[in-house]
Amino acid sequence: MLNKRKYKITPKKREYGTILKVEMWNDYGMKRTIYSEDVLEASSYVYNYWNSSEKEFNKMNLLHSAIKECVEIDKNNNIINGNYDGLD
Repeated sequence: MLNKRKYKITPKKREYGTILKVEMWNDYGMKRTIYSEDVLEASSYVYNYWNSSEKEFNKMNLLHSAIKECVEIDKNNNIINGNYDGLD
């Protein structure tokens, strides 16, 4: 697997002070964005997100499979015709 890990921390000035926008990508290229007031807390979140990349990827695949099965069930029951869901 190619390592797609990266992160970007950008300070954002707000009327109440400065907040950090933290954008991070894991091994699978999945992105998450959080906002933090503390650099150490933000760095810790990035590290933890990277460590859970396998778990996150597996959750995404499970959700994808469930949605795909639901679509197949709808097709088999003639609920979906073309691009329409038949619910209108």
